[in-house]
Amino acid sequence: MKTIVRTTVLALAAAATMAVPAKAQDFINVLTGGTSGVYYPMGVAISKIYTDKIQGSRPAVQATKASVENLNLLQQGKGEIAFTLGDSLQFAWTGNEDAGFKTKLDKLRGIGAIYPNFVQVVASKESGIKTLADLKGKRLSVGAPKSGTELNARGILEAAGMSYKDLGKVEYLPFAESVELMKNRQLDATLQSAGLGVASIRDLATSVDIVVVEIPDAVSSKAGYVPAVIPANTYQGQAQPVKTSAILNYLVTRSDLKDDLVYQMTKSLFDNVADLRAAHAAGKDIKLETALEGMPIPLHPGAERYFKEKGIAK
Repeated sequence: MKTIVRTTVLALAAAATMAVPAKAQDFINVLTGGTSGVYYPMGVAISKIYTDKIQGSRPAVQATKASVENLNLLQQGKGEIAFTLGDSLQFAWTGNEDAGFKTKLDKLRGIGAIYPNFVQVVASKESGIKTLADLKGKRLSVGAPKSGTELNARGILEAAGMSYKDLGKVEYLPFAESVELMKNRQLDATLQSAGLGVASIRDLATSVDIVVVEIPDAVSSKAGYVPAVIPANTYQGQAQPVKTSAILNYLVTRSDLKDDLVYQMTKSLFDNVADLRAAHAAGKDIKLETALEGMPIPLHPGAERYFKEKGIAK
């Protein structure tokens, strides 16, 4: 009798021990950005997809300072999937300390390219700013310190022959806070790297008269970005198309996640792109056919398996 009881207890203990990693593996923390950007509503959509499509998963959405913080959190094992700008991802993989990465983040693995971010420089009309050169001596918000947006700000200004020293004042603020300061006339302009139609700039445009500042093609190319266009009427009061720069966004995971889970994460995303497009207008550019475009880090084996099934990866 004692032997039977002891065997049963040991079996139950073993089963309990085995159950813990399985549950932990099912927890999917989605690292996004500020709530007024595009990453956050996209992250909420991803969380819902995972809840519906990955049986037993427990998704959660975390608002962050976006790209740089997301990548560092992934390296530390504090997230399962993250949004990031392509240039930030490249800096993380090589370990660029100036960009916010003290060492190479070797645990990062790719899931896929999604939509492009557009560098959007928006000034109040009363500031008199019409060109990048007009930013000299003015008050500009460049995004949170060492965020993906702030890296873009440095890149654009440098390509235009300027630096922060040329500005009257530099504020390191997330999108929503930047907009509030502009409404209160405490800022002249904000640079925001985000999908088109980002909520923060839409909010600003309904409160004050704005000017969307052109980034010439030559500046975009010199900064290493892709010349792009913000279509007319993307924001209230913006009657004409405006040249700007674009940088691809990526979804990234960790090397230590199980292949099967990442396969399911990748499959459920790209099999349900319509749900992402419904979450935000920027989602219209998410396509399976371009999911591996420019990927600067190795794919996770689970993601690679999905793309091979679809004939996208060799």
